[in-house]
Amino acid sequence: MPAALDRYVGTFVAALAASGVRHAVIAPGSRNTPLTLALTADGSGITPWLHLDERSAGYFALGIARQLGEPVVILCTSGTAAANFLPAVVEASLSRVPLIVLTADRPPELRDVGAPQTIDQVRMFGAHAKWAVDMPLADGDALLERHAAATAQRAAGLALESPAGAVQLNFPFREPLVDDEPSPVIPRPMGMTEVSRSRAMPDAAAIDRLATQVVGRRGLIVAGPESGGLPASSIVALAALLDWPVIADPLSGLRTGEHDLSRVIDRADSLAREPAFMTRAEPDVVLRFGAAPTSKPLNLWLASIDGLEHVIVDDAVPGPGGHRDPDALSPAALRADPTLLCQLLIAAEPAAADPSWSALWTEANRAAGDALDAAIDTLTEAFEGTVPRDLAAVLPAGATLVVGNSMPVRDIDSFFPRTPRRLRLLGTRGASGIDGVVSTAAGAAAVDGPVTLLIGDLSFFHDQNGLWPVLHHGLDLTIVLVNNNGGGIFEFLPQQRMVGERFEPWWGTPHGLDFRHVVAQYGGRHQLIEDDPRSAIAEAIGRPGLDVLELRTERSRNVGMHADVFAAAGAAVRASLEATPAPAS
Repeated sequence: MPAALDRYVGTFVAALAASGVRHAVIAPGSRNTPLTLALTADGSGITPWLHLDERSAGYFALGIARQLGEPVVILCTSGTAAANFLPAVVEASLSRVPLIVLTADRPPELRDVGAPQTIDQVRMFGAHAKWAVDMPLADGDALLERHAAATAQRAAGLALESPAGAVQLNFPFREPLVDDEPSPVIPRPMGMTEVSRSRAMPDAAAIDRLATQVVGRRGLIVAGPESGGLPASSIVALAALLDWPVIADPLSGLRTGEHDLSRVIDRADSLAREPAFMTRAEPDVVLRFGAAPTSKPLNLWLASIDGLEHVIVDDAVPGPGGHRDPDALSPAALRADPTLLCQLLIAAEPAAADPSWSALWTEANRAAGDALDAAIDTLTEAFEGTVPRDLAAVLPAGATLVVGNSMPVRDIDSFFPRTPRRLRLLGTRGASGIDGVVSTAAGAAAVDGPVTLLIGDLSFFHDQNGLWPVLHHGLDLTIVLVNNNGGGIFEFLPQQRMVGERFEPWWGTPHGLDFRHVVAQYGGRHQLIEDDPRSAIAEAIGRPGLDVLELRTERSRNVGMHADVFAAAGAAVRASLEATPAPAS
């Protein structure tokens, strides 16, 4: 490598490592050779991960970053290779996961002149990148090397700064990329640079107003999805002081763990489907942490209550994802670090609600959960809602469960019970796409395990290339594949009733694929699960390598079974209301 280029990229990579960057996912190519050599050099301080598919590589990096809560590099060559990073950049932006996107590029004289493998890469990710810069060409100037180091440190800091997200550094490289006798890239020694996520201190006046707003009132704490999880101990401590229920989305970090679960509501999706409960249980105020919950019935119910006061707590100014309020419930977020806000509000000692308010919720929650379990136990055919219960029963403490979008995350929300074990539940709920989910789980498995993935068949089909790093890097990953031969979620939507015979080919989308061959191609074990799924899942988690456990279900019957178990829960909730005194107004 030319000496000037060697010093330039070596200084840049050393500054990344000094800023706490520990992992880089690299898609192979020619134009990115200088950075590839620097990142894979002995002593770089960064662990390189090879991936052959840029689109999948972006999500693999996202899985590492989401699991660790720290910035991860993704690197590719020029042209459409860089464009394939877009879905992962979008997800990083919307779900607030730190990524440092390095795109190699042709030098300025080869742009806009028809040179091969050349597209406009400058700020190519638009509003989805928090920051984007077109780096200068290396020319041997010492000032330029200092600029490279400063840019690396700034990129790491901005990627992590709340709201976390993606930054893009576009590197034009002029040939020769290597000399006839390339010299090894030598990372430049550099001291560590402190890079940490900022914490927003709530305004004292805002705390006083909030303490007045919640004092003695019937309220709810809603814990929505949040990358890295919400501060469970602080939130449940506040709930105990106020004697409020805590509606815990499964991706909030509050539904599982060793914290106090006594006020945690894990059946809100069922409760919000029962009109009698909704009428009795209308709150005066809602304090929400995290993004909007997964449950559509819950969101619709809360949005329908006239005069309900919503306080949305967010530690970040609106980023590329905007103000996280899709139902327009609150004109602005209360900008505060959730832990600090809970601590300050607890210190204000607001009076608790009438005890009957919390009792109403916890008793209805218990009744709904018992009824759901009993109804599911009576089913004699494969039901997709059974899988979350099985996973909750067998996942060991410290395990990670990655949850796919579409039906899997909704079934986890409806049927995964609160569990007093330390489990991490992750999902790509920023853009809520079905793409890149296998790669996200593989990335998580690369740095911490055990990892289990719950995914649907179309999402699995979308990201088959995501299995390659599991084979290549010798990772351990258990996949529970729910296969209803198509788009099961559309069976629940109006299209199923309104588009007639066109529904099946254009929405149901049966693919007719046998996934055993895909699993075998990537060196994995495939097993159909019919009897004793819990034992099958537990055994797979305990084995090294790739296991895919497939549950085959019937799409149309699945809709009816969901309706039946929700009806049983509704009946149990109505019975509990008759036995529970109404809370004081």
